[in-house]
Amino acid sequence: MTAPPRGFAPAEYAARTARAQAAMARAGLAGLLLTTEAEVRYFSGFHTAFWQSPTRPWFLFVPVEGKPVAIIPEIGAALMRATWLDDIRSWPAPTPGDDGISLLTELLAPLAARREALGLMKGHETHLRMPLGDYERLLAGLAGMRIADATALLRRHRMVKSEAEIAKIAHICAIGSRTFASVADIVREGQPLEDLFRAFRRAALAQGADDVPYLVGGAETGGYRDVISPPTRRPLARGDILMLDTGATWDGYFCDFDRNFAIGPPGDAARRAHDRLWRATEAGIAAARPGASCREVFRAMQAVIGESGGDIGRLGHGLGMQLTEGPSLAAWDETVISENMVLTLEPSLSYGDGRIMVHEENIVVRAEGAALLTERAPPELPVIGAAA
Repeated sequence: MTAPPRGFAPAEYAARTARAQAAMARAGLAGLLLTTEAEVRYFSGFHTAFWQSPTRPWFLFVPVEGKPVAIIPEIGAALMRATWLDDIRSWPAPTPGDDGISLLTELLAPLAARREALGLMKGHETHLRMPLGDYERLLAGLAGMRIADATALLRRHRMVKSEAEIAKIAHICAIGSRTFASVADIVREGQPLEDLFRAFRRAALAQGADDVPYLVGGAETGGYRDVISPPTRRPLARGDILMLDTGATWDGYFCDFDRNFAIGPPGDAARRAHDRLWRATEAGIAAARPGASCREVFRAMQAVIGESGGDIGRLGHGLGMQLTEGPSLAAWDETVISENMVLTLEPSLSYGDGRIMVHEENIVVRAEGAALLTERAPPELPVIGAAA
């Protein structure tokens, strides 16, 4: 499979900005102040692993007219100048006494003088990513500024992906699918789970992933009970049910799906659980069409799972530059699904003695319905034989 081009053309960022600016004008916002990695990258193209460091704040201001303005530490200025942006203001961070606050105040002061509204992300699944004390200082220096919640505005725009974004997600999903197809070659009875995790990461990188920042799973006799703990030295044994769930990345976009395996012949309970989850996923694929609500897709999967699903918050979510994005496939989410949304379908259930099973696929919603981005898991639970 040929990889798509890395990065995006300036026209992609210009179009994203124009769509957001039209929504800002309708909402009465003079601008957006963005402080988190995905949002800054979405409008600028600024892509770096340096966000892993909590030392420095980063700011992007998107005005209601014109190009975004970056206010960033000097260490990132050269990389930001390689993006489509022209106005880049920097300071020699870290400077705890004034980490960009005076530059930000100077930029936003005209809006405050006109008593304009500034949009920030304040809702669910957001965070500020700047010191609270600095935020309070900023507001104190901008008397008259009104702060509005722009979460819904930004989320609506990021939910619907461009064809260039979808191509990147499809590419990393293909890499993840090839990696899962190789699991039978890298897993063996007696292998410590943490060694398998390392082998899986190496396989994903060899297949072309840029990184594997997320890999979780579990393995226990008859079925796993936990899917988020770090792997241990416990050796894989005949009778185990193994699950691996990966969020690998390519050019800053994630896949997010899992696969279940039996080490030796599985018990009837595990086989039935896998069958029910596979059929629940089929129901989710069929229900995920433009015009349907997230709640309807959730209910379609839940109807197959039945009471064994337990008390589940959601059965899937959006996917893109972040491992989990909006919307949520949940009973409480009435978001209407649109063409070119990328979603995970993630039904799960309990099947006795604390055992659970989770199944996950990635899809893109097209005009005619959902299309798989991942290579579909087999209907029957795959069995990995014991080593000779």
